[in-house]
Amino acid sequence: MATATTEVVTAPTTATIPQYKGAELGRSTVQASRSAFAGLLLRDLTVLKKNLKEFLPRTILQPFLLVFVFLYVFPTIGQGIGSGGGVAGESTFATVLVAGVVGLSIMFQGIQAVALPMVQEFGYTREIEDRVLAPMPVSLVSIEKIVSGAIQGLIAALIVFPIAAVVHSKDIHIHLQVHWIQLFVMIPLACIMCSSLGMTFGTRFDPRTVPMLFGVIVIPMTFLGGTYYAWTALSPVKLAGWSWLQTLVLVNPLIYVTEGFRAALTPSHHMHLYVIYPVLIGFCALFLWQGLLGFRRRVLS
Repeated sequence: MATATTEVVTAPTTATIPQYKGAELGRSTVQASRSAFAGLLLRDLTVLKKNLKEFLPRTILQPFLLVFVFLYVFPTIGQGIGSGGGVAGESTFATVLVAGVVGLSIMFQGIQAVALPMVQEFGYTREIEDRVLAPMPVSLVSIEKIVSGAIQGLIAALIVFPIAAVVHSKDIHIHLQVHWIQLFVMIPLACIMCSSLGMTFGTRFDPRTVPMLFGVIVIPMTFLGGTYYAWTALSPVKLAGWSWLQTLVLVNPLIYVTEGFRAALTPSHHMHLYVIYPVLIGFCALFLWQGLLGFRRRVLS
C-alpha cells in the first residue's frame, strides 16, 4: 500500500533574498541622491578633463581674437576704437572691453556647456535616458548639469581674464582695479545665471532649430550686452528725448553680467550695484525655474 509523503517547504531566510545594497548600508533617499549627484558631476568633470583639447580652443579662441583685433591690430594700424581721444581714448576702450570679454566668455560657456549637450541628449543620442535612471529626483539631474556648466564658466573666466588683460598694444594702458568682494559675488552669480540660461535654451530647442538659437538670440544678446561699451555710455542714443536703447538693453541678462564685472575689475563707469545684484538674482531664479520646468517636461513626456 502506497503511503503519501508530505513535503515541507521552508520559508527562505534573509540570506537567500537579494538585498538592496543601499538599504543594507542604511542609506536614506537623501544620501542616495547625494551620492548619485556627486557621481554624475564627477563623470562630467572627467569627460571635461579628457576633452580639454576641445574645451580650451572653444574657450580661448573667441575672446583672444576680440582682444587681439581690437586692442592690438587696430591700434597698430592706426584704427584703434577711441583713437579720437588719442592713446587715452584707446586705453579707456580697452579697460571697458576687458570686463565685457570676461562676461561674454561666461555666457558662451554656459550655452555651449549646457544648451548644446542638452539638445543632443534629448535628440538623436538619447543619452538623457541614462542620466534620469540615476537614484535621484529628475530635477536634481537638471541641477547637476547646471552646476557642471557653472564650473566650466568659472574655468573660462579664469582662463580668459589674463588673456584680456595682457594681449594689447604696447601704447595702450589697461586700468584694472580689482574689487575682490564684488568679484567673488559676481563670479558665482554670473556662472549660475548663464548656466541656467543654457538649460532653458537646451530644453526648448531641438537640433533643427539650433542655428536659430545663435542667429536670433545669442548674437543680438552679444552685441547688445555691453561687451564693447558701458551701459551708461548709451544715454546719448535718444528718440524724442528718451534714451530708448539704454532702456531696451535692460531685458538682456548679459548687460548685467558685463556691468557687474566692469564694477568688479575696473574703475570705469557702470550700472549701480544695487540694480545689478537683485536683477541677476532674479534672472537666476527665472532661468533656473524655466530650465527645471522644461527639463521635467521633456523627460516625462
